[in-house]
Amino acid sequence: MTILTVDFGSTFTKAALIADDGTVIGTDSTPTTGTQGRGSGDILDGLRVLRDRLDVPRDADLHACSSAGGGLRLAVVGYERTVTAEAGHRVGLSAGAKVVHVADGALTTKGVSGIRRARPDIILLAGGTDGGNADVLLHNAARLAKGAIGGHGRHAVPIVVAGNIEARSEATTLLEATRRPVIHADNVLPQIGVIAPDSARAAIREAFLRHVIGGKNLSREAAFGQMVEAPTPDAVLRGVEVVADARGDGDVMVVDIGGATTDVYSVITPEGEDASLRKDVVAPLWHARTVEGDLGMRWNAEHVVEAAASEGLLGSVSDPEALRSYAAHVHERPRSLPADDVERRLDLELARLAAVVAVRRHARPGQPTESPRPLANVATLIGSGGVLRHTDEAGRAHVLGAVLADHAGGWKVPRSATTAVDLTYLLYAVGLLDAHDPALARAVASQLA
Repeated sequence: MTILTVDFGSTFTKAALIADDGTVIGTDSTPTTGTQGRGSGDILDGLRVLRDRLDVPRDADLHACSSAGGGLRLAVVGYERTVTAEAGHRVGLSAGAKVVHVADGALTTKGVSGIRRARPDIILLAGGTDGGNADVLLHNAARLAKGAIGGHGRHAVPIVVAGNIEARSEATTLLEATRRPVIHADNVLPQIGVIAPDSARAAIREAFLRHVIGGKNLSREAAFGQMVEAPTPDAVLRGVEVVADARGDGDVMVVDIGGATTDVYSVITPEGEDASLRKDVVAPLWHARTVEGDLGMRWNAEHVVEAAASEGLLGSVSDPEALRSYAAHVHERPRSLPADDVERRLDLELARLAAVVAVRRHARPGQPTESPRPLANVATLIGSGGVLRHTDEAGRAHVLGAVLADHAGGWKVPRSATTAVDLTYLLYAVGLLDAHDPALARAVASQLA
């Protein structure tokens, strides 16, 4: 039996054909159709193309994830900005969501309007530790019940309730009174200093599959909604977890440099003080993802240069004005590719700056009272993204080496890390397979470059 894994992206649909012993038979990609900005067609058109190219057997098992149609947009509603709202924000990122809005405290009419303007696919409602304050959670549940965000009744945006466990039943009653879709989860912050992501992460995934993926009008066929198992970033994080476990030689960090965002994933085993003490109000997630929505190789190229300037990094660029000009060019033409050696060099400079800034943001504490992310024991830094897959070894070393040499970046650089690149784009496939056959997932993970 062979397995076909598919990632429906907003720009490209990718596939990997895998034998039952984990051997990767082939990989390929094709432009995604049926999504906003891609013209007419059905998102399954790309799958049909890839089936033909890879000569996929009719009886192959199929597992798919998707970030098409803008991916998963999440709004977080919490009690305090630096406590439950922050916990919900971190959990949402780990669940593969793009957090488009964070609200804290008792919602007002203006606050509900802010959520509505953000156009979330799902709302994560948190608030209060278990047995703690319940008033704000119940107030916000009542406000959201009447808010008509995304529509009315069963057409409204689904809500994952992941706050004070003792108020969950009453909050659910308030929401269901207006027939809103509701999914329960355990409290993301059961007590101060503890963060519990797994239940909410699973509930967000369930809401995405049950209420969101089929509602983006990406396909005329019900098969699309039935085959998608997870948001792509959720599958990738799971894939990074498998890679870290399979390697067994230290922590793993991944930098995924995309056209619109640069995502950083890290899987850490805390040691010493980090493992034993809860110094932060919201404890760190040891398996975490951050999304830098202003750092992208095309749609946000100009913002990469601006962010690098703010970080004092443009001094390392030989011709900053040429880089600014190139960034403006690709920002206006986001589907353009480097045309010559000069543009290829500038493209790598953009990637280097995006990677360094994104890792700095991932590693440094979000608040002055918090601890930096302990990345000193990272043993493997994996690069992902088209810019790294389509350059040579020297280009990859230029980008990833800059991350490992960022000793002035305000974070603890890995003491001794090797680098690799996900050349055949397998991290998402590893994550998808892990849900069905962990041994097979590990076999595929061992083939990552």
